[in-house]
Amino acid sequence: MTAVAEALTVRSSADETGHMSREEIDHYLQGVDSPARATLEDLRQTILSILPDAEQCISYRIPAFRVDGRVIAGFAAFRSHLSYFPFSGSVLGRLPDDVAGYRGTKSALHFAVDEPLPRELVRKLIDVRLREVREG
Repeated sequence: MTAVAEALTVRSSADETGHMSREEIDHYLQGVDSPARATLEDLRQTILSILPDAEQCISYRIPAFRVDGRVIAGFAAFRSHLSYFPFSGSVLGRLPDDVAGYRGTKSALHFAVDEPLPRELVRKLIDVRLREVREG
C-alpha cells in the first residue's frame, strides 16, 4: 500500500462535534512524498489565509475546509498530479478562463506536484464556492 493510500485509510476519533481534527490533515500530509507534500502544505496555508476561521477536517477521505458547516475546499495527492476540490460540480465551470491552463474534471482541478496553485486562483475558487453556498 502506498503512503498516500495508507494516509487515506487512517481513522482517528472525532471531536465532540463529530468533526475530524486538523491533526488528520497533518497525518495525511506526512504520507505524501516530496515535492507534493510541500505543494499541498502551501495550498493548505493559502486556503487558511483566505478562510482563517475554516475548520480543517477530512471529508470524503481527503483534507478539506469547512465554513458554517459546509465544505468549501479540499485537496488530495495522486500518483501523477494533485487535485483541488471545490466540493461542487459548478464552481470550475464558472471560472473557465482562470482554469483554462489546467486539466481536471467537472469537480476537480488537477495541477502539478511541484507547482502550487496561484493564490489569486484559489481565492477566486473559494469566492465562487462561498457565494454558491450562501445563495443556496
